[in-house]
Amino acid sequence: MERVYNFSAGPACLPLEVLEKAQKEFISYDGTGMNVMEMSHRSKEYQDIIDTAGSDLRELLNIPDNYDVLFLQGGASMQFAMVPLNLMTKYKKVHAVNTGMWSKKAIAEAKKFGEVNIVASSEDKTFSYIPELKAEMFTPDADYVHITSNNTIYGTKYNAIPDVGSLPLVSDMSSCILSEEINVADYGLIYAGAQKNIGPAGVTLVIVRKDLVEAAPEDIPTMLRYKTHAESGSMFNTPPTYAIYMAGLVFKHLKKLGGVQQMEKINREKAAMLYEFLDNSAMFKATVEPKYRSLMNVPFVTGDEELDKKFVAEAKKAGLVNLKGHRSVGGMRASIYNAMPEEGVRSLVAFMAEFEAHNS
Repeated sequence: MERVYNFSAGPACLPLEVLEKAQKEFISYDGTGMNVMEMSHRSKEYQDIIDTAGSDLRELLNIPDNYDVLFLQGGASMQFAMVPLNLMTKYKKVHAVNTGMWSKKAIAEAKKFGEVNIVASSEDKTFSYIPELKAEMFTPDADYVHITSNNTIYGTKYNAIPDVGSLPLVSDMSSCILSEEINVADYGLIYAGAQKNIGPAGVTLVIVRKDLVEAAPEDIPTMLRYKTHAESGSMFNTPPTYAIYMAGLVFKHLKKLGGVQQMEKINREKAAMLYEFLDNSAMFKATVEPKYRSLMNVPFVTGDEELDKKFVAEAKKAGLVNLKGHRSVGGMRASIYNAMPEEGVRSLVAFMAEFEAHNS
């Protein structure tokens, strides 16, 4: 079967080169005579896989030595609880910015462990922008600040991180990790579900400053303590072995491309191509204010629900799939993560132009 261009918000497309590599090694990985899924996580062969994945990720993001890299399970949703459990320790308070569904879920979970001060929200305009943030909003009587760097559903992103003073900044980067350069040292903790830019669903990446790991209370349940996983090299229990293996292949693929710097250049070109068409279209309209537009998730509408449905159906027939927008926004959404090739975006733009010409 010919492959389609998959614009799903997640699980998302993976690089074809990575899939072909995994296919080649599926029956017998590196002469072992077994698939990675069949391999003991305590074996030397698997230890090499997870160690190399961690090392390659450190190189890609230039992660400082005073940070732990953890491969966990439970998705970003588990992190909504793990973060406050481990970090909301002194003041039992967190500052949070509400920019969409996932930040709302993180806020709701944190409220189970202490006070949440919502310093700003963009809910008044259906989360179509990022609120303006000032340093004085982030008073020192909190344990950390939580943001969602990229908002998958609403297609917004932070263009600059807020000035939070000496407070640890925690960010959910599930839908933008590895898509553009960041300074890891600006954050106390970064977490990301894998199923958008890292690999298949099943593994969750956490990058956390070591002092925050050490400061966590002793009475946290064992599996929910970052220290448990940091001390065991993410091998306290059986990790999601195949998902980590696939993530490792993606990291190598990114290094081969030229790293995150080159990936950001490609992503900006892809997004610019799509936004340029939307801004000049008489039929289609982007839903996000230009200043805050995501590089990864591009929501758009025609203003006519029936026409939206027709577009999604005809696009699927043309091999452009998973373009239906989230129910809270409606319309369409093109998720153009790292693995979406430039040709995929060009094909989408060409189809949109053709659709507009035939339906105006």
